[in-house]
Amino acid sequence: MQRIGMGYEFYKRFVDEKLYYVDKTLLIRDVVEQGGTVTLFTRPRRFGKTLALTTLQTFFELEYDYDGNVVDNARYFTGKKIMEASPEILAMQGQYPVLFMTLKSAKQPNFKNAFYQLRNVIASEVDRHRYLLESEKLNDEDKDKIRTWLAATLHSYSYDEEGDRELEKDIGAFATAIGDLCKLLKKHHDKNVIILIDEYDVPLENAYYAGFYRQMVGFIRSMFESALKTNTALERAIITGCLRISKESIFTGLNNLVINSVRGTGFSEGFGFTQEETEAMLAAYGLSEKTEEVRKWYNGYLFGNTEIYNPWSVTHYVYSKVIDGMQFPEPYWANTSGNAIIKDLVEQADEETKEELEKLIAGGTIEKRIHEDITYDDIYQSRENLWNFLFFTGYMRKVSEREDGDDVYVAMRIPNLEIKSIYRNQIRNWFEGIVRRTSRQDLYAAILQKDADTIGDILTDILGKTISTFDSSEFFYHGFLHSMLTEMPRYRARSNREAGDGRPDIVLYPNRPRDPAYIFEVKTRKKFSEMNDGLLEAYRQIEDKKYEEGILDEGYAGAISFGICFCKKACIAGVKA
Repeated sequence: MQRIGMGYEFYKRFVDEKLYYVDKTLLIRDVVEQGGTVTLFTRPRRFGKTLALTTLQTFFELEYDYDGNVVDNARYFTGKKIMEASPEILAMQGQYPVLFMTLKSAKQPNFKNAFYQLRNVIASEVDRHRYLLESEKLNDEDKDKIRTWLAATLHSYSYDEEGDRELEKDIGAFATAIGDLCKLLKKHHDKNVIILIDEYDVPLENAYYAGFYRQMVGFIRSMFESALKTNTALERAIITGCLRISKESIFTGLNNLVINSVRGTGFSEGFGFTQEETEAMLAAYGLSEKTEEVRKWYNGYLFGNTEIYNPWSVTHYVYSKVIDGMQFPEPYWANTSGNAIIKDLVEQADEETKEELEKLIAGGTIEKRIHEDITYDDIYQSRENLWNFLFFTGYMRKVSEREDGDDVYVAMRIPNLEIKSIYRNQIRNWFEGIVRRTSRQDLYAAILQKDADTIGDILTDILGKTISTFDSSEFFYHGFLHSMLTEMPRYRARSNREAGDGRPDIVLYPNRPRDPAYIFEVKTRKKFSEMNDGLLEAYRQIEDKKYEEGILDEGYAGAISFGICFCKKACIAGVKA
């Protein structure tokens, strides 16, 4: 049984450490045959983008060891699917200088720190090719440029005028560094360069939320123009991210740009696990009987016309079952991010959006106009843009699509139980915030006055503000009512505590024994017409289980019982005679 590579992103480690690997090497062939001079793949986070790029790097790179000898990476592809490709593609193995950069580290609180990280990422690639300093084909001016890039990593930026001057100087030097380094590599090798850029939009997303978006857009645009547009030494570039950021002019002027998003055909199996691949992994670890559970939780993505499983979650699920013996699936992908976009959608939802969320939580679909050139600046300009962002980043999946003139409309739904749990949790947290901020004095006064109609009206008003996710769950309503009662003056709210011959749902115990206790028995119904029957059931249970007698046996002066019945967002209450 092969060890599972938890969190591994580099292709060579899968081979060197004999880890379980889902063979995606045919992406190499597809990039050559279907890609452009620049190919942009947009996929949700944690769907294998970094692993894909390190696979391409291992295949194409003309690599040297510390002694200056060429490294033969052919062993990394022995027995892999790519060996079935044409002789022309196999002949490309180990033939190109490669620049590989991941921009993940630019997730920083300000522009200086973010640029500092990007500068170091670029400089580390310069350092990896430091053999150029010994090249007889490069002149002194070329080598001085390399030394300047390397020297820049020796200092950070202070928050004063001197730091600002150093920052501006380095921005100018590093905005064109990738394109300039490509030219030096071509001069030395007499071969064009392959550029691999991972998570290109992370700096932009972070900068948007941190408040320095314009500055970051300016730098990324300049860097990409030098590396991808005016670069005569470029063989091909492969870029990954979550969104296509075209309206910012980042990719403007690229004559041979191929963009493959979750809607695109081709490359469909290059990212994520197919049904066959998922079943094979489960079988390899003796978990075939869990196929249906995994399907419900982690399947549901549609890339092109191919059903795809979330690879991060499937891998963590298998690992947990094999190593930790976990008994239940968990939202592994959901736990890798704060899911801020869902939080924003829920908190800013108007009545239409609330209705759409309720429909989605219930398993339904909604239809939205789709446009792929959304930018982070656009996200909050309309609800339509928010839904676009959710669709392209993995929080929704396509069910069908249609054209209406120049517009494309996609019917979409929540992909699986894991993603549904994200929506539920964000909605629950938002609603709990509403409950915490709601004044409860009128509710407490109604309880003391035994005014059941007012109790029902107040609870109904509060429920009317939420987004239904509870599917008539008595557990939800029980928790909601308990949270509403916890701050009643001179009383302690206790849930499911023994009294009489059973456990009443909630009891308000007085701090002063001469005051009565209040019993609340909660019931739910699926139809409004059945709510009065729910009250009667609550009364019968209070009487049959002798809840009031149990309270009195504890020495309290009295016990008053309320039946509470919920149906969807409505509540009625009654006082047991």
